[in-house]
Amino acid sequence: MKRNIQHLIYRAVRVAVEKGKLNSPDIPEVEIEEPKFDNQGDFSTNIAMVSASVQKMAPRKIAESIIKYLDDSRNNFEKIEIAGPGFINFFVRPSAWHPVLKQIHEQNTHYGASSIGNGEKIQVEFVSANPTGPLHVGHGRGAAVGDVLANILSFCGYDVQREYYINDSGRQIKTLGQSVFLRYTEMFGSEIQFPENCYQGGYILDIAKDIREKRHNDLLHFKEDDAIFECARFAAKQILEEISQDLKLFGITYDNWFSEQTLYDTGRVNAAIEELKNKRLVYKKDGALWFKTADYGDEKDRVVVRSNGDTTYFASDIAYHQDKFQRNFQRVIDVWGADHHGYIPRMKALMEAYGRQKNQFDVILVQLVNLSRDGEPVAMSTRAGKFVTLKDVINEVGRDAARFIFLTRHHESPLDFDLELAKKQTNDNPVYYVQYVHARISSIIRNGLERGISRIEWNDEAVSRLIEPEEIQLIKTMARYPEVLKNSAELMEPHHITFYLINLASAFHAYYNKHRVLSDEPILTDGRLYLVTAVKKVIHNGLSLLGVSSPEKM
Repeated sequence: MKRNIQHLIYRAVRVAVEKGKLNSPDIPEVEIEEPKFDNQGDFSTNIAMVSASVQKMAPRKIAESIIKYLDDSRNNFEKIEIAGPGFINFFVRPSAWHPVLKQIHEQNTHYGASSIGNGEKIQVEFVSANPTGPLHVGHGRGAAVGDVLANILSFCGYDVQREYYINDSGRQIKTLGQSVFLRYTEMFGSEIQFPENCYQGGYILDIAKDIREKRHNDLLHFKEDDAIFECARFAAKQILEEISQDLKLFGITYDNWFSEQTLYDTGRVNAAIEELKNKRLVYKKDGALWFKTADYGDEKDRVVVRSNGDTTYFASDIAYHQDKFQRNFQRVIDVWGADHHGYIPRMKALMEAYGRQKNQFDVILVQLVNLSRDGEPVAMSTRAGKFVTLKDVINEVGRDAARFIFLTRHHESPLDFDLELAKKQTNDNPVYYVQYVHARISSIIRNGLERGISRIEWNDEAVSRLIEPEEIQLIKTMARYPEVLKNSAELMEPHHITFYLINLASAFHAYYNKHRVLSDEPILTDGRLYLVTAVKKVIHNGLSLLGVSSPEKM
């Protein structure tokens, strides 16, 4: 409807110019808003006011000229009026909303899909947790954000690949190996002082037991560094397998798993450093090699090779992101934890130094999850070993509740996750509130079948009976869905889908509490079944993008 009004206004302006009522066909882009108050109509635009400087006329006179040449479309509107200094308000006839229902039924699972992505090849990298311990709920939120964003982008015409970057090299992996090796030696009678910087969780002991079962006391005869390396390799592989299984339990699969270590094994890190030297983007200082990131907007230059010859994480990230673009991705989206905020400027500097466009690299920062049970916060510290894992949360509240609730706030805002609320089968639980609508409508359709109503289809007379305010509000809300998806894709904000579904569920509950779908009037019943079945389709579509099920019964 918004797009139709835009076209009508552009056409009216052209005609008004031809008639000598306006001075120029060149007007700003027509923005159509939905007013907050019913007395301001269904849609409103300020085009007359923002065109005043171009037309060199008073806004109200511009608005009058536009309205005058909207005549051939007036059958879609009850009235079009000028308000205030020059707003044009459109009041849509109820019957003009009815074709939205046909569109939903005909497009079915594709309703809301678009081609705005035009096949652009995008990589979304998310979670990428170090394989040093189980996934916690913070990782779960990042997983939900990344996966659902990828779903939305795909639905909007982008060619999307999901990737997990395995941080299987460097200091943290060595610390993991040391932690396991110390627990391993304990089992053979060694008395040790377990360092605070090592990983304390019970899973470390479990891994050490697995190594003892497979290797017996072999590692005691290794040089300590070699034994730690063996423990690190064994532990990282096992933890990564568990991470993969936990993510599958959460409904997430990846197109590609990329190992950081392969960047070193294949010489790509060294090649990236040599390229930096050739481009004169690095220099030596105090024995270290520094990237000139300050020349490209970073607050200071960054070390890529330390004075002892060891490369930094930044060096491998340079090689990794070079590799992404060498794989012909036109755009790269990284989903990181909020604690990586300070890392963004150097990565942006890297992109600029290599001549990438600003819109080719985006970082989505995901804020912390505050997990609570009975009002008491639940501690989450991988190193201390006191945390509730993502798997624990999924097993307790279910995949659907976890995914939905992770997306009930903007990813840049902290999220309070109440385990008890997530389990409730009441309207206070947002995922239950939305899923119940789908189940309720499924029940209505089954009841209709019992009454002999086997076909739910467009019928002019039946649909024309849909004139109640709550019915029109339902259709208006469903008409908004394609725009919500488009905005969600363009802004990279998947929570818009969750908000939308809650609003649609609210509109349905308001309707269902006031009107009977299956009545004694067959024609009215047919129209209302057509309406609520459309609601069911949109609910199913939205939940599918969120990776949440659409139950037929609850």
